[in-house]
Amino acid sequence: MILVIDDHPLFCEALQMTLSDALGLAQVETASSLGAGLAALRGGLQADTIILDLNLPDVAGLDGLTRLRNAAPGVPVIVVSSMAEDRIITAVLHAGAAGFVPKHSPREAFVEAIRAVAQGGTYLPQGYSAPSRADDDAATLAGRSAVERLAELTPQQGRILALVCEGYLNKQIAYELSISETTVKAHVTAILRKLGAQSRTQAVRIANSASFAQILRE
Repeated sequence: MILVIDDHPLFCEALQMTLSDALGLAQVETASSLGAGLAALRGGLQADTIILDLNLPDVAGLDGLTRLRNAAPGVPVIVVSSMAEDRIITAVLHAGAAGFVPKHSPREAFVEAIRAVAQGGTYLPQGYSAPSRADDDAATLAGRSAVERLAELTPQQGRILALVCEGYLNKQIAYELSISETTVKAHVTAILRKLGAQSRTQAVRIANSASFAQILRE
């Protein structure tokens, strides 16, 4: 079963038809937001592959991919986006995506991507060229490091960091996640350690540095 997370109904419908016709898939579920997709997974939806548009109304850049991978560990995620710059594709791969398909690609590309990741491989679009380490400046390396550090968070830590980014206090996070405030404090400490942050404010900045806008500026 494939889960497609995209807020464009026509794209979702076309992708459903493409995958069902080409791959003979009996079930292709869709969600119009990251929140809806995460809710479906928490509700017991068993996805073999997830197709994610990172340009969603309820997510900022690569943070959504990190949260999705935390919610469905081991499930390959193929990113689709109208932004297909090499730096964005590279950042997506560093964040743990199994593939990247530009939205303007022909239907055959989506089918090939599904087949590639189903066999444990990676799918990259034609013309993609990974930036060389020599061409990366300090800001690019710092941004990539942020993506990799965010990917190390556990699912619960990812949820807590998301709430911290929204300005929630420990007491509010405890209520929202139905856990004790002591547990929240322990998780926040672990989050700061994994991110190499000295404060909650710095942790938020690191999370925000994984956005597409920041990557494109580098």
